[in-house]
Amino acid sequence: MKSLIILLLSCFTVMSCDDTSTDHLEEPTKTIQKQSVVFIVGIDEDDNSFYKNAKAHFSQQNITVVEDIRALDAIILWLNNNADDKIYDQIHIASHSNPWEEMTLLTSEDGERITAASLKNKALPQPSDGITENTKIIIHSYGLGANKNLIKALKLVFSSDVMPSIYASEYFSVFGGQFASHYLAQPFYVFYSTTNSPGNKALSNEIAQKYPNANLNWLTALGTHEETTAGAIYSYRFNIPIDWEIVFDDASEIPQLTTADSIMDYILENDEFSFALYDLGIPMEKFQWTSSSEENILKIQGNTTVLTVLMPVMNTYEPAEYTAPEFTHARLFSQF
Repeated sequence: MKSLIILLLSCFTVMSCDDTSTDHLEEPTKTIQKQSVVFIVGIDEDDNSFYKNAKAHFSQQNITVVEDIRALDAIILWLNNNADDKIYDQIHIASHSNPWEEMTLLTSEDGERITAASLKNKALPQPSDGITENTKIIIHSYGLGANKNLIKALKLVFSSDVMPSIYASEYFSVFGGQFASHYLAQPFYVFYSTTNSPGNKALSNEIAQKYPNANLNWLTALGTHEETTAGAIYSYRFNIPIDWEIVFDDASEIPQLTTADSIMDYILENDEFSFALYDLGIPMEKFQWTSSSEENILKIQGNTTVLTVLMPVMNTYEPAEYTAPEFTHARLFSQF
């Protein structure tokens, strides 16, 4: 069975004090110009307005907004083509993501979503001199700062002989709130098999047991889908899919996986799949599992719904005010 990155004019020419020759006059030091840019790298679906709100927020800043790019290689090429003898101060990337595996940003137009593995296996353009060790790349996403392996791999993509700094937060980056155009929110997670929700009461009991020190009204939060007052908690749901294909030498070798239990047993018997789930950190039984086969290929699909309670990060000294989502704030963002 087969299985499945000035000239500082320091010419120390000895000159006499009364030498007035212009041949030895130093040229004026050239001023290095800086520029900043934000990439809005997706299109909103259904009632989600993350990208629309991110564009509206950054359009009010003194920063170039680019919204027609969907892939990482295209971002690098844009940066290379628009350096114009300047250096990049800040590069912002607004992208959907989850803390466990991936970004919705693609490696290339026909490539995969960005994960630590897909970045490792993808040849990407070399960044230009516009990106320096003083360049700051800020990722605005959903808890991506918790995925340290992905962020470290992303940093290597933007590095040449120098390495910029990347900033990402374990909090959710929220744009277009009713009371602030941009803020961060602390997430609390609970999972369930996508087509088999146990209901808000059971989920509120489960999340209360998972976070016993939070002392929040979980049931109210699960029934609320946006802030009702400044700083009020609310919930958000999204799905994480798994899609595996296993190629067999012969179709007759494909096991008959007709139940969720048989699929989970098969996964446990295969180190590659069980280790992948272990790295993901989501219990196997929280997924809805299905399987199918086509010729000599076995397909296994899993889907879990992530129910996320969001608590906006408020100012410690002014509780009615949101904490500014400043990427240099060490409590809010991690620097890589």
